[in-house]
Amino acid sequence: MKALVDTDVWSEAFRRKTGTKSAYVSELADLIQEGRVEIIGPIRMEILCGIRESEKFDLFSERLEAFVDKPIESKAYVMAARFYNLCRSKGIQGSNIDFLICACSVLWNSPILSKDKDYERYKRILPIEILKPRKR
Repeated sequence: MKALVDTDVWSEAFRRKTGTKSAYVSELADLIQEGRVEIIGPIRMEILCGIRESEKFDLFSERLEAFVDKPIESKAYVMAARFYNLCRSKGIQGSNIDFLICACSVLWNSPILSKDKDYERYKRILPIEILKPRKR
């Protein structure tokens, strides 16, 4: 089964220079080796947003070229809006991209790998699966 890897995990993997890798970065490395990574355009955009240095932007953009964006159908955007409205009605707020990730996850039956604790809150309402890093 493929996994949808959220922006925070990619960002840590690209930005961490030295030291111990987090369990999430290690899991990302394993998923890459196993050919199980999925990425969507909005995640690619989030990774690259805010990188002011042209050289770093080009480097990260080039590294991401190894991963092809999975096309997102219109029904995913409709489902994301439905998820947004449902969570909002229960007092849970989130970003539009988070809810698009949740919709893609449900439609593609792909768990989400993220360090973002918001997904735990979404999971109380939405039928998403969260991938936890494997024990090492």
